[in-house]
Amino acid sequence: MPMVDPATAAMADRLTMEQQTALRCSALFAIVARQQANGNAEALAYPDVATRGREYMVRSMARLMDEEGLDRATVSRLLSAQAQALWDNGQALDEMVPPCLSLLEVSGL
Repeated sequence: MPMVDPATAAMADRLTMEQQTALRCSALFAIVARQQANGNAEALAYPDVATRGREYMVRSMARLMDEEGLDRATVSRLLSAQAQALWDNGQALDEMVPPCLSLLEVSGL
């Protein structure tokens, strides 16, 4: 993750693999949805994630707040840091989209 305050970094390190995956896929859906809205051809090759991806993010982040007792500000910092890390490593985006889309399908959203 990019530079974040020590408390946020420590919280990110304590998350379970499932929570980290939900955080990562939520950030990824936000990036892809933004790119799709901007007409990015690569992003448009994926299914539209604007609505379903946002709902996945909302539910996943609410669950993270409940499970870890986090406030919205902390979850927002975690999500922003994850999105920045993904953006900085653009090549990983293409590798991550298929598994995250699979999670979205399994979620039933």
